[in-house]
Amino acid sequence: MGRLTSLDVFRGITIAGMLLVGNPGSRKHVYAPLLHAEWHGWTPADLVFPFFLFIVGVAMLFSFRKRKEREESTTQLMLHVLRRSVILFLLGLILNGFSDYNLTEIRILGVLQRIAICYLFASVITLKFNVKGQAIWAGILLAVYWVLMELVPVPGIGAGVLEKGKDLGSYIDRLVLGGHLWGMSKTWDPEGLLSTIPAISTTLFGVLTGQWLISKRSPLGKTVGMFFMGTLALFVGLVMNIWFPINKALWTSSYSVFTAGMALYFLAMCYWTIDIKKWRFWTKPFVVLGTNAITVFFLSEIFALILYQIRIPQAGGASVSLKSWLYTNIFMPLVGYKLGSLLYAICFVLLWTGIMSIFYKRSVFIKI
Repeated sequence: MGRLTSLDVFRGITIAGMLLVGNPGSRKHVYAPLLHAEWHGWTPADLVFPFFLFIVGVAMLFSFRKRKEREESTTQLMLHVLRRSVILFLLGLILNGFSDYNLTEIRILGVLQRIAICYLFASVITLKFNVKGQAIWAGILLAVYWVLMELVPVPGIGAGVLEKGKDLGSYIDRLVLGGHLWGMSKTWDPEGLLSTIPAISTTLFGVLTGQWLISKRSPLGKTVGMFFMGTLALFVGLVMNIWFPINKALWTSSYSVFTAGMALYFLAMCYWTIDIKKWRFWTKPFVVLGTNAITVFFLSEIFALILYQIRIPQAGGASVSLKSWLYTNIFMPLVGYKLGSLLYAICFVLLWTGIMSIFYKRSVFIKI
């Protein structure tokens, strides 16, 4: 089985979603579906990150298969995985510190760091265990996380408290990471240490989906299977939600299962329309983003930070960021507050799609 165009498109749509959700013109004026859930529950924005980890798992299996066909040993594969993980983690640190690398306060964890950790541990499990073992590990990790969060008491608070900054994961983050937490809270981290455990399961769900896709089943059988398992995962996730609420910040076990179901639905639709029916007239922009996903994420984050840091002088000696100036003077007057904020985000996505189109046309694919 060759390269799946549907997987590149799914990755590209996910990256476009990351750029759209992460770069509104104004944080105060955003349409509800593009905001993360305040705590328990979910919105479309909460699907983006687990979709990416799921895709990492699917792609990982295809990558390992190709390397094994080149007769690379398990040791060589593990060295490749370790190298990629370290680079991803370091890129995350570069983003966190840009452009004032204060080592006493720099946030240690983050999006790229979580991807690195999940990729590393999911790779070890994938290389050491068969399909059954991979499924068992995914279940064990979810169960262990649930038991820890529900039964291990936090000093001065108790066990099973899932409020902001009061859960076990937040306590461990403060204990281990100290002042190196997410700057918006300083008391908990949405990509914290403990919540990375179920995020590894999200990646393993992608691995298991990859196993299904490389099987000898018919394309129709693969599509139906993904829809069936997606429906089952959605149902199980909603049942789990009763006692362990769906929550992105905590990456609860119910959230991991539920979002895996959504990812299965989405990949099945892409697979059917793109790789089976060959309806590809609309896919080019997403292929462009999907084939250079980490590159566009990293460069766009640096660019967004630069827009924040460039200051435009105002009357009275004050100043505003270039981003704020663009929104206030161009986008907001044009179509209003919320729509202007959305239009800014759409233009941000289009800008980076254009830049990555240049990379794509010149066959520049940066692999780490």
